[in-house]
Amino acid sequence: MSLVILLAVVVLAGAVLSVQAAINGRLGESVGVLRSSLLTFVVGAVSTGLLILFFEPAHAVSLLDVPKWQLTGALFGVVYMMVMVGAVPVVGTAVATVAVIVGQLGMGMLIDNFGWLGNPAIELSGSRILAMGCLGVALVFMYRSSRQAG
Repeated sequence: MSLVILLAVVVLAGAVLSVQAAINGRLGESVGVLRSSLLTFVVGAVSTGLLILFFEPAHAVSLLDVPKWQLTGALFGVVYMMVMVGAVPVVGTAVATVAVIVGQLGMGMLIDNFGWLGNPAIELSGSRILAMGCLGVALVFMYRSSRQAG
């Protein structure tokens, strides 16, 4: 897969996350944050289970064989889901999404810079810091404009 297509798919996945956040935020208002999150994870588990059953090739290592710290990523998904379900009805989909991206970019830059979690180190550059600053300013403007509109 070419890099351009891969990046387009990643952007599309980001768009889908915003749609998911908006839908789950409304559902969370109706049935509660935990129930909304549970539905998301049950549907996700069943869908993923079927994809594994029919499409996943065999691997030399199973989930039971990997270092246990690698399994903790699933817990972070739970935290993300519950926070978004609770935040979207309060601050709106766009502000919540940009806030998540600020957190993702900040942590991503730290992981890259220090090579944490077994990832290759990518030096923190001025352009990366500037991008983070621009995104932080965007979050402030988006939050202020949503407060004025409401």
